[in-house]
Amino acid sequence: MPAQVNVLPVRLCVLIVIGIDGIVEMALLGMQDVSVGYGGGPLLERMNFQVESGERICLLGRNGVGKSTLMKLIGGELEAESGVVSRSPGLSVTCLTQVVPAGLKGTVFDVVSEGLGSRGKLLAEYHLLSHRVATEAHNENLLGPLDKLQHRLDLEGGWQLNHYVETIIEKIKLDADAEVATLSAGMKRRVLLARAIVREPDILLLDEPTNHLDIEAITWLEEFLGQYTGTLMFVSHDRAFVKKLSTRIIELDRGRLTSYQCDYETYLRRKESALAVESVENDLFDKKLAQEEVWIRKGIKARRRRNEGRVRALVKMREERSQRKELVGTVRMQMQDAQLSGKLVIEAKGISFGYKPDEPIIREFSTLIMRGDKIGVIGPNGSGKTTLLRVLLKELEAQAGTVRQGTNLEVAYFDQSHAQLDYEKSVYENIADGSETISINGSPRHIIGYLQDFLFTPRQSRNSVGNLSGGERNRLLLARLFARPSNVLVLDEPTNDLDIETLDLLEEFLLNYSGTVLLVSHDREFLNNVVTSTLVMEGKGTVKEYVGGYDDWLRQSEKANQLQEPPVKVPAKKAVTKRKSERGRKLSFKETKELEAIPKMIETLETEQQQLHEAMAEPDFYKKGSEIAAVTARLSELREQLENAYARWQKLEELQE
Repeated sequence: MPAQVNVLPVRLCVLIVIGIDGIVEMALLGMQDVSVGYGGGPLLERMNFQVESGERICLLGRNGVGKSTLMKLIGGELEAESGVVSRSPGLSVTCLTQVVPAGLKGTVFDVVSEGLGSRGKLLAEYHLLSHRVATEAHNENLLGPLDKLQHRLDLEGGWQLNHYVETIIEKIKLDADAEVATLSAGMKRRVLLARAIVREPDILLLDEPTNHLDIEAITWLEEFLGQYTGTLMFVSHDRAFVKKLSTRIIELDRGRLTSYQCDYETYLRRKESALAVESVENDLFDKKLAQEEVWIRKGIKARRRRNEGRVRALVKMREERSQRKELVGTVRMQMQDAQLSGKLVIEAKGISFGYKPDEPIIREFSTLIMRGDKIGVIGPNGSGKTTLLRVLLKELEAQAGTVRQGTNLEVAYFDQSHAQLDYEKSVYENIADGSETISINGSPRHIIGYLQDFLFTPRQSRNSVGNLSGGERNRLLLARLFARPSNVLVLDEPTNDLDIETLDLLEEFLLNYSGTVLLVSHDREFLNNVVTSTLVMEGKGTVKEYVGGYDDWLRQSEKANQLQEPPVKVPAKKAVTKRKSERGRKLSFKETKELEAIPKMIETLETEQQQLHEAMAEPDFYKKGSEIAAVTARLSELREQLENAYARWQKLEELQE
C-alpha cells in the first residue's frame, strides 16, 4: 500500500495538539505507521511521531540505521512504502545533507542568495553587476541596468535581504566574493549551511552540521541555532553540540523510532534503563519458549490434541522470536603491542615553519612530549594543525630550530582524507594486503573475523570502499591502523561521522593506550575526555601549550585575558639553577657514551631474540635434542639483558632530562 500524503483537514487529526492555555494548535508534520525500505526488509518500520513548532530535535542512531532516510522522508525527497505522512498546509522544509553536490558555481554571495528564491537571484544579479561597475569604472553602459536593478530591489525590500545575507556570510567566516568552485569540501559545506539558514524554513534539517567546522564556527552555530525561532531537526554525533541545543531526542534503533522528551543527559539514563528492561523481558521470553519446546517434544499425542491452543501459542512465540532484532554489536578495539618507546618522544626547540616567508604557521615554538602524553591540537581550519604534526614527526623540515625524536618510535597515522584507503578495492583487500590472516599480538586472526570486530559483516567486507559511508570509512581506517604495531598514535580528525557509541569506545581505548597520542579534533567532549594537554594555534605563527582539555584551555585563556599585568617571569639564570637542582647532576662522559650506545645494543639483542623465536617455530626444531635447552637458556638470558638495558636507558634519560 503506497504512503498517503495529505493536507486536508480530515487527515490532520494526528497533528492536533492542545496547548497549555487550552488553545488548539496544529503540529507541523506527523507520521502514522510509516515504513520504508530499499527492496529488502523495512529499514524504518511502523513509525509514529510528530514534529511541533519551535522544537529542536536531535536524531540519534548507529551508522546505517536510517537517519538520513528519515530526513529524506521529512524533506519530501522520499516516499514511504506504507503509512500516512501528514503535513501542515504550506509547510517549507530545507535540508543540509552530508554530501556536497557537484557543480556548484558562482561566488559565495551568489550561492547563499539562492536560498531566498527569486529575490535571491535578483540580489545575486545586483551584486555581480555592482562588482563589474566597481572594476570597470570606464564602462558607463552598466550604470543604467544597475539603476533598474536597484529600483527593483527597493520594491522587494532587497537592502534588508542584502544585509541579512552578508551578516550570515560574515558570521560563518566566508569571503562573499570567493568562487565556490575553488573552495575545499569543508568550506563548501559552510556555504551550503549559510544558504540553508537564509531560507528560514518551517523545519530546518541538518545532517551532521558540525563536520569540517572548526571549534569557533561550531560555537557560533550553537549560539545562532539556539536563537533560531523555526523548528530544527539535526543529526549529530558531537555530544557537546547535542547537549547545548536539543530539547528532544529521537532515537532510531533496529528500525524502530523512540522519542525522549528530555535533554541528552536524561536520555542516556532513560536509554540505559530501557535496555535493562528489554534484556530482562527477552530472557524471560526465551526461558518460556525453551520450556514450551520441551513440552511439545515430551507431551503425548493425545495430550497435544487437547492443548491445541498451547500449540498455536508456541508457533506464535517461535515466529516472534525469529523476528526479534538484536542489538547491533559494539566495536572491539585492540591495538597491536609494540616495544616501548624511549621516555622522550619528541623535543622541539624554537621551531618555525611557513609556506610563505611573511606568513609563518609556526613561530619559535618549543615543546617536550614524553612517553604516555596525550596531546590535543586545536585551532581554526587552515591554521596549520596538520602542518604542526608533520613538522614534529619530521615529515616536514623545520625552517628554524630543532626537532629531536626519541628512540624506538613506531608511528601509526590516521589521515582525515583517508589517503591510506584504496577506494577501488574492497574492505577486505584494504586490510589483507594479499593475505587471508592477520597477526594480532602474536595470534593469527582471519581478516573477516577481525573486520567483524569493527562491525563489518562478511558481506560488507566484500563491498568496495567507495560505497561506504563516512563513518564506515573511518571505522575501516581505524581497523587498518590498529592492525599494525605502534607506540605513537597520530589521529587527524578521527571523530568525523563516527556514531556516539563508537566515540565512547575510542575514548576508552585511547585512555588505556600505553603509548603517546597526538590528536587533532574539533570535538570538544572528546578532547576533554582524552587529552592531558592542548596545543592551541592562536594565529600569526603563535602556538601555545595549556594543561588539560578544551574546557581547561578556555578557563586558562579567559583568566590570562583578565590579568591587567603580564605575569612576572622567573629570570633565566634562576630557572637553570632550579633545573640543575632537580636533576641533581650532569651525565658524565662515560654515561653519555653509554646512553648513545644502548639503543644499538637493544636492537642487536632484539634481533637475536627474534631469530631464536623463528628457529623455535620451525616444525623440526623439537627433534634437535640438546639444542632445545641451549636455545631456551639463551632466550632467558636475552630477556633479562633486555629488561636491564631498558631500565638503564630510562634511568640515564631521566638524569639527562
